[in-house]
Amino acid sequence: MSFDFLNTFPTFEFDNSIDIEIPNIQSLEENFTFPIHKSPAKFFEESFSSATNGGAAKLKFARGTTTLAFLFKHGVIVAVDSRATMGTYISSQSVKKVIEINPYLLGTMAGGAADCSFWERELGRRCRLYELNNKERISVAAASKILANIVYYYRGYGLSMGTMITGWDKKGPQLYYVDDDGTRVKGNLFSVGSGSVYAYSVLNAGYRHDLTPEEAYELGRRSIYQATHRDGASGGLINVYHVQQDGWKKISSDDSSTLHYSTYGGKDKQYSI
Repeated sequence: MSFDFLNTFPTFEFDNSIDIEIPNIQSLEENFTFPIHKSPAKFFEESFSSATNGGAAKLKFARGTTTLAFLFKHGVIVAVDSRATMGTYISSQSVKKVIEINPYLLGTMAGGAADCSFWERELGRRCRLYELNNKERISVAAASKILANIVYYYRGYGLSMGTMITGWDKKGPQLYYVDDDGTRVKGNLFSVGSGSVYAYSVLNAGYRHDLTPEEAYELGRRSIYQATHRDGASGGLINVYHVQQDGWKKISSDDSSTLHYSTYGGKDKQYSI
C-alpha cells in the first residue's frame, strides 16, 4: 500500500503474480477428524441403555454430590458440598454447586457439572430477557418450567441433571425439583445426589417449619456434614445460603474436615442426630 500525499487519499497496488491457493475439500476431509456418530441420541441410547446391551450398560456416569434445600418460616435454606469426582478420583474440592441465577433465584448442581452449569446459566439469560420484556421479575414456577421444558426437549441426548430451583416471588418462597427427564416437582424439602440418603436422615429428624434462622442454618450444615462423612463422593466445603424476601445471601462456607474435628466428630466427641 502506498500513499499519494498530494490528494491525501491512499492508493492500493496489488501484485497479481501471487497465486491464492484454494483448499481442496477432499484434502480437508482427509486431514480433519469428523465425529463418527451422526445421531447423538442413538449413540447415547446404544452406549448407556441396559436394554440394548444384554442387561448391562457399556458406559456409566460416575456421579457424586450432596445438595439439599428446604422451606421454613423465614424463607428457604440451600446447602451443598463442593466435591467433584471422576469415578473414584477426586477432581476438585472447590466446585461452586449453587448457581446464582439472579439476586432472587438460586439453582443447585447434581449430576454432570457441565450440563447443570450451562443450562442453569442459560436459564439466567432467559430470566433476564423476561424481566426486560415484562418489566417484572419472573416467578420461581415459571423459571423452573423453562428449565424443565429445555431438558425435556433434549431428553435421550445424555444429559445428567438433578437440580433444585428456589427463590422468592409474589407468592413467597418457592422450591422446585427438576431433573434431566423433564420431571418438575414442587415441594418443601429435597435432597439430591449420592449422599442424599444420609442428608435425609438428619433432615427428617430435625426439620420443622417454625425453625429459627440459626436453627435452619445448623440443620442444613449438619445434614451436608453427615453426607460428607458417610459418602466418599461428597466432601470439601459446606456452603449454606438463605433465600429471603429481599433476595438470597450466603451464610457460611465451612470445611467439612474442620467441622468434623471441631464440632461434630473428633476423637472425644460422639455425633448424634
